Amino acid sequence: MGLNVRVLLSTQRRRNTVNGLLFAAPWIIGLLAFYAYPIVMSLYYSFTEYSILQAPKWTGLQNYIKLFTNDEKFYKSVYNTLYFSVFALPLGIIFGVGLALLLNMKVKGMSIYRTIYFLPVLVPDVALGVLWLWVFNAQLGIANVLLWKLFHVVGPGWLTDPAWSKPSVIIISLWGVGQAVVIYLAGLQDVPQELYDAAEVDGANVWQKTIHVTIPMITPVILFNLIIGLIGAFQYFTTPYVITTGDGRPALSLMFYAMYLYQNAFVLYKMGYASAMAWVLFIVAVVSAYALFRSSARWVYYGGE
Repeated sequence: MGLNVRVLLSTQRRRNTVNGLLFAAPWIIGLLAFYAYPIVMSLYYSFTEYSILQAPKWTGLQNYIKLFTNDEKFYKSVYNTLYFSVFALPLGIIFGVGLALLLNMKVKGMSIYRTIYFLPVLVPDVALGVLWLWVFNAQLGIANVLLWKLFHVVGPGWLTDPAWSKPSVIIISLWGVGQAVVIYLAGLQDVPQELYDAAEVDGANVWQKTIHVTIPMITPVILFNLIIGLIGAFQYFTTPYVITTGDGRPALSLMFYAMYLYQNAFVLYKMGYASAMAWVLFIVAVVSAYALFRSSARWVYYGGE
């Protein structure tokens, strides 16, 4: 009797496993066909000379050697991307947390203000690039018009001067900070009111409560947005591509890493070279994210600890 029960249970488990795999099969097949296979093949192509139109030719480490020893444009794209990351990420966190604190205040009609600050996130990146092309137009753009009318200052060539092009793109990136603001707002809702009450009893003012209570309590959310923002900065593509029509002008000052990768892959058809660039980017992103996780033990506070 006991043996029959075990056999029935074993048969039922196998049937449940088969049924589960059948239901999950479309997702598994899609994962293997559209994610796993391209990843594996891109690693193979990174060691080949491959132009799509001809069969790949194995070249070993030549693509990687050329990247690091004989490609000034590669280093220019790395510099531009790092410049953007170093300045845009901290500014994005500061603006995001600041806006979240303002939008967390108990003010009548706050839901309307929150919606307004989130609306720019809904604007497609292509439309965003075209919009800012008009805003930062050196002759007729609203930015320079306001500078002249309000301060009698002749505005710079925001997107035509290499000295101003990257700061301009950083300003554009802050336009879409609303997505991070929503996450910061969610984190602010989890800060216990008791901590604010205790700080107030100790005589803390608003600034002290923000620095010593609010910020430490939302550091897990800051870490999350920092990692997502870092990966996004490494892949920054659409807006500068639209602004520069893909050539990174002026003087390659807006040639970001993802743009140069795209140029090699789909303009010059150097798919093997582009695959090598993609794997370099992947390794740098993984190492950077790992370093942030390792450093988080020193500055991220989890409420359960």
